[in-house]
Amino acid sequence: MRRRLIQSTLAVVLVVIAVFGVSLVIVETRTISNSAQERVDSEAVRLASIVDSRILGAENVNAEILRDQVAKEQYAVIRLPGRAPIELGVKPEGDVIHATQAGEEGETVTVQEPRSSVTREVGRTLLIIGAVALLAVIAAVLLAVRQANRLASPLTDLAETAERLGSGDPRPRHKRYGVPELDRVADVLDSSAERIGRMLTAERRLAADASHQLRTPLTALSMRLEEITLTDDPDTVKEEANVALTQVERLTDVVERLLTNARDPRTGSAVSFDLDEVIQQQLAEWRPAYRSAGRAIVSSGKRHLRAVGTPGAVAQVLAALIENSLMHGGGTVALRTRVTGNQAVVEVTDEGTGVPADLGARIFERTISGRNSTGIGLAVARDLAEADGGRLELLQAQPPVFGLFLSRTPPLRKHDGDRPTVR
Repeated sequence: MRRRLIQSTLAVVLVVIAVFGVSLVIVETRTISNSAQERVDSEAVRLASIVDSRILGAENVNAEILRDQVAKEQYAVIRLPGRAPIELGVKPEGDVIHATQAGEEGETVTVQEPRSSVTREVGRTLLIIGAVALLAVIAAVLLAVRQANRLASPLTDLAETAERLGSGDPRPRHKRYGVPELDRVADVLDSSAERIGRMLTAERRLAADASHQLRTPLTALSMRLEEITLTDDPDTVKEEANVALTQVERLTDVVERLLTNARDPRTGSAVSFDLDEVIQQQLAEWRPAYRSAGRAIVSSGKRHLRAVGTPGAVAQVLAALIENSLMHGGGTVALRTRVTGNQAVVEVTDEGTGVPADLGARIFERTISGRNSTGIGLAVARDLAEADGGRLELLQAQPPVFGLFLSRTPPLRKHDGDRPTVR
């Protein structure tokens, strides 16, 4: 590209020099020739005037007296009536420029000048024009190189940026070049890099969320299946199989919910459901794990509450809180239901030391954990709660009390202009 830019610029300059240079040479040649002719004519008139004045003054007219009146390169012939011609200077050879002037006393004066003087002057003029043209070409080449570098270097840089994006490095460079068109390309590449970065972040987040959310249910399902393999009691097998099927259904719901949140975190499928059923399901699933740890999990509070949300998502939120208490808390874990305004609240608390003061405000941020855990569980639980219009809060740090707030009545939204519908 640099070579093409330099070649095209140089070609334009050479064409301009050729057009204007030739025109200038023609004009200057004619000007010098006309100037030389006018000079010879002027010399002839001047010598004729000198001869006339001397004749009228009865003075001698000869070569000795008039020799100094002729320039070095000029040759003059004065013809007087009845006298021999008077020659002044050296007669030039070859082509000459000449002029003849008749005097008032009958004399004639002829002045000649070799055309070589005109040729030399034209040559000097051509040399000057050629030098100027050469300087113009050099300046054009330098400017073309500078402009080519200014355009080619950013293009090379943008190509490297695009290649870097293709190789999986989505960091925007925010580099501009002072050329509007190139800056526009850079803006588009930076925007693409940011979008790719967000997409990669979402993919990694989905993978981390899925890994975290599926780990505990899969472990529980594995335990149920082991129970089935170790017992011969048909009733126990049936009971454990039903629980396992329920867990499989919940796992399916978890996966669908994670995929839905990955596409649009605001998308929800809220319905009215019995909150007691979800709580009892969680108690049944987590009692074996708590029993193995020598701890208990209980429920209390207002019964027969109907909340609005996605049962699978609510179950995942409660599972995250219960698992958090199992891993980081202590003593008995209690799930208590209550009503505040038009909201149903499920509080999860334990008898542990609680949330450190320095983590209280950041406990729902990703990668924030009081111990050596991933810090993903509470963040995912908050996202799941908010997707259905609820919210998850830390009501008390020590001892820890987490509150899941859910609407008791279906939320209303505008549809078709002014008719409220249930979401």
